[in-house]
Amino acid sequence: MKILTVVGARPQFIKAAVVSHVLRQKHTEILVHTGQHFDYNMSQQFFDELDIPAPDYNLGISGGSHGEMTGKMLMEIEKVLVKEQPDWLLLYGDTNSTLAGALAAAKLHIPICHVEAGTRTHSRTNPEEINRICTDHVSSLLLASTQSGMEDMAKEGLAGRGQLVGDPMYDAFIQYSGKKNIADIELQLLNGGTARVPEKYCYLTCHREENTNRDEDLQEIFKAMESLDMPVIYPVHPRNHARALRLAEKMLLTNIILAQPVGYLESACLVKHAQCVVTDSGGLQREAFFAGKKCVTILPFVVWAETMVGNRNNLASPKAEDILAKLQLPQTIDEDYQPFGDGKASEKIVAAMENAERK
Repeated sequence: MKILTVVGARPQFIKAAVVSHVLRQKHTEILVHTGQHFDYNMSQQFFDELDIPAPDYNLGISGGSHGEMTGKMLMEIEKVLVKEQPDWLLLYGDTNSTLAGALAAAKLHIPICHVEAGTRTHSRTNPEEINRICTDHVSSLLLASTQSGMEDMAKEGLAGRGQLVGDPMYDAFIQYSGKKNIADIELQLLNGGTARVPEKYCYLTCHREENTNRDEDLQEIFKAMESLDMPVIYPVHPRNHARALRLAEKMLLTNIILAQPVGYLESACLVKHAQCVVTDSGGLQREAFFAGKKCVTILPFVVWAETMVGNRNNLASPKAEDILAKLQLPQTIDEDYQPFGDGKASEKIVAAMENAERK
């Protein structure tokens, strides 16, 4: 088979790292990078350290409104699809790159395989929810990471196209989380210089616009982190550097280590050795779950309900009091509970496309 894969953002690079290695053992893959994440620490570093094949096409599209970005991607992906004429378009997750690829392929009648299908926040205010719903409804093959994804697909009349394969993020965490030694990590600080990883620390990731676009929300998150009895490592998204540095100076922060973005190997290692995780990332809350770490997710909606068991992951508002209260809830871990599969999602994804092709 000839499969054209579209990626554009950090979580998609991680999934492609494990799936592409399996896919290329027997099939031809054309890899398209839209450019949605373009900073070295958010993009090329992942290709380098995870040994992802170099993109066959790099569209260089980033910035602008959702409509502007998606429209530009749609035009350029369409050109690649017309030229390459693949048997399948392979898409991951819920980004603008995902939606643009789905619309382009659907109009050209090219079969679409959507990995991480069926996941719903049930919040239409979330732009990724719109991307995922639209992509699911035009896709030929819907591959769910969890049973709840299958159930939500059934509610929308999509069950006939769905299969449960597990989460390729779990595959990646199993394969890569032990590749980096915590003692070898040197954090690059936002204000220059470097820092070693403390013996005990909380790991914070916070990048979503609803948490970082206003001083008031980020101040509350910083206030909570300053109250912890351990340092906090915060790799800051490039678009949030100026605000984070300004607030750090204004609030006289002493407990939060503001660092440049880290690669996947470093991030997975930091999750694995953290005392706790505070995040607004769908990927990081799963990785905390995989590592058995207490997690608080600063979002107004549930993304991965499977992690919200035994106080292993709790939602919090961007309020210091709420974040600290949720961090204090003791977690209970059931080792037999494995909702994200058996670590072989990559093989099942490739097999699903092979079997569908034969029909």
